[in-house]
Amino acid sequence: MKTPLIPQDAPFNELQRAWLNGFYSGMHTHMVQIAGAVKPSNARTIHIIYGTQTGTSESLAHDAATLAKTHGLSPKVYGMDEIDLDTLTSFEYLVVITSTYGDGEMPDNAEMLWQSICQDSTPRLENMKYSVLALGDSSYDKFCQAGIDWDNRLAELGATRIEQRVDCDVDYEDAAESWLNSVIPLMSEGSTTTLIDIEQTASDKPKYNRKNPFPAKMLVNRLLTAKDSSKETRHYEISISGSGLYYEAGDALNVIPSNCPQLVEDIIKAIGCSGDEDEPVNGQPMPFREALMVHFEIKQPAKEFIAEIALRSGDQELNGILESGDKDKLSDYLWGRDTLDLLLQFPDVEFTAAEFLGLLKPLQHRAYSISSSGNMYPETVHLTVASVRYHSHGREHKGVCSTFLADLVNENTEVKCFFAPNKIFKVPEDNDLPVIMVGPGTGIAPFRAFLQERQYRNAKGKNWLFFGDRNAATDFLYQDELEEMLKSGLLTQLDLAFSRDQQQKIYVQDRMKEHGAQLFNWLEEGGYFFVCGDAYRMAKDVDTALHEIIAKHGKLSEQEAIDYVNMLKKNKRYVRDVY
Repeated sequence: MKTPLIPQDAPFNELQRAWLNGFYSGMHTHMVQIAGAVKPSNARTIHIIYGTQTGTSESLAHDAATLAKTHGLSPKVYGMDEIDLDTLTSFEYLVVITSTYGDGEMPDNAEMLWQSICQDSTPRLENMKYSVLALGDSSYDKFCQAGIDWDNRLAELGATRIEQRVDCDVDYEDAAESWLNSVIPLMSEGSTTTLIDIEQTASDKPKYNRKNPFPAKMLVNRLLTAKDSSKETRHYEISISGSGLYYEAGDALNVIPSNCPQLVEDIIKAIGCSGDEDEPVNGQPMPFREALMVHFEIKQPAKEFIAEIALRSGDQELNGILESGDKDKLSDYLWGRDTLDLLLQFPDVEFTAAEFLGLLKPLQHRAYSISSSGNMYPETVHLTVASVRYHSHGREHKGVCSTFLADLVNENTEVKCFFAPNKIFKVPEDNDLPVIMVGPGTGIAPFRAFLQERQYRNAKGKNWLFFGDRNAATDFLYQDELEEMLKSGLLTQLDLAFSRDQQQKIYVQDRMKEHGAQLFNWLEEGGYFFVCGDAYRMAKDVDTALHEIIAKHGKLSEQEAIDYVNMLKKNKRYVRDVY
């Protein structure tokens, strides 16, 4: 699941503004310079570098720079792909902000710099002072691993950590804000100049965000796959009319779901409660049933809940796995199990309503790649979502948000949502350049948006889509639209890979290799290469195929092919939206 992360447009919240106002009014000895005035030449320089997959770390990096100016610092912000190791090792004050993607991996724009700093020849960094902000999702085993790795490597090289690393979960805003308000003043200690940039601090937060989502209405809920398909994929159109919201092709929509009512009732019954118990949630008392319905993650078992179940049940197998620390064994054990499965497996384990809530994580929004162009559809946003349904451990299981959209939303239901801009995964500004898109399954979503955007712009550049799924007869998503795009010339080439239509399975990477010479020529013409979909298998296989194609048809060595791909990444011409 894509667990995409949320960009911030505003640098400060009300607490920070209040602090700044107090700071500004209390200034007696320092020179105050208003926005637009010349910055003092003796301001201490701090360097802020970010590793990002969707743009959230970049937004936070610029927030850090804005705050740094109020402390008399001269900040310089770089993406990790914009500097080399020699430049990095020259920094004296360094702020690192990075997300983690996939299975504990570096974001795409951080990969080259990370490989460089891991070399044995990297010089010592005794003159550097630094701190790290890590972004991640605690539902993954390697939570915030990229930030942890950067923190450890800088310390190994002798750099001085001036503030402990902070690891942010999906709800990162408060933790990131606290870290910024701690680190930036430490960076300014000993500096003699203070700069207050009034204009920067005056910008407002987006009207709609995670804490204040827009109450949208569902207009269209249409099945894309055939009724006899082995999958269920749906097309949604959601109205944002009157919101003032705007989105671009490549952005994501965050949807805040509610839990399945039947699952809520089954859990209440399994722990022996009535559901009417009053329990405090965020300082407000509410019925236990309501808390489970809208405030807590009750599908995927939290680590704390698993540990407590093991402790209270005394189950030797589960306790043995937890004590061993073997994450693969735990993953195998939990495969197909949810919170209710564990409660039913150990019926003698009892919880009060308060105890149970204390072992749960907050219910999170789900991010979906938008499948429409904001310019072509300014009043609606389209989604392409696979409904998660499966049978396991004697029960029918359903995905939280995918079936919330499919089954629970009607004309009277609000779809609480907000946008997550993606500053990297974008249609090229140059409308004449070729675009290659690899998007099997629901990975087609952003590329439907890309093609609509290219059509809106009347772009002359060539467009090539690789799409695949299980069976052509049942799983050819948007077939009529794609064939019409191909007929009109908007889509220059369409290559399909339906894995189960023949004995030998065929995937999108196989189609890429079949057309390797042509694909390489498009890259040589300045083409962009985009990938969307599964990060664990598809994206890795596509990446391997891309390296092989470039080496073969470019007549390059393995290392030269790696350098070529790195060049594409650095120039934002190889971009992935994977999950």
